[in-house]
Amino acid sequence: MFAALAILATPALAQQGGMQGMDHSQMKGMNHDDMATMMAGNPYGQAEMDMHQKMMAAKQGDPSEMWTRKMIEHHRGAITMSRVAVRDAKDAETRQMAQMTITKQEKDIA
Repeated sequence: MFAALAILATPALAQQGGMQGMDHSQMKGMNHDDMATMMAGNPYGQAEMDMHQKMMAAKQGDPSEMWTRKMIEHHRGAITMSRVAVRDAKDAETRQMAQMTITKQEKDIA
C-alpha cells in the first residue's frame, strides 16, 4: 500500500521543478535554522531530500526518458528509506514490508 501511495504521489513531485538556482535564504516565512531541528526528528529526512533533488535534476531527454530517470531516483529513495525502516522500525510487519520493498525496487531498477 505504501508503495502504491508513493508511486501515485511521484508525478506531482516530479512536476515541482523550476526552483533550482533560486536563493531561498531570503524567503519570507521560512526559518532555515529550524530545518536542522526538523531533520533531526525525521530519520528519513536526508533520504527524502536527496531523492527529491535527484528527481528534480532528471530533466534530460524526452518525456519518456525523463520519467524513467525520475522513477529510478524515486525507487532508489524508497530503497534508502526502507533500509532505515528495516533498521529502526519497532514492529515486525513494517520491517517485513520495508524488506520486501527493497527486494522489489532493486529488481525494478536493475
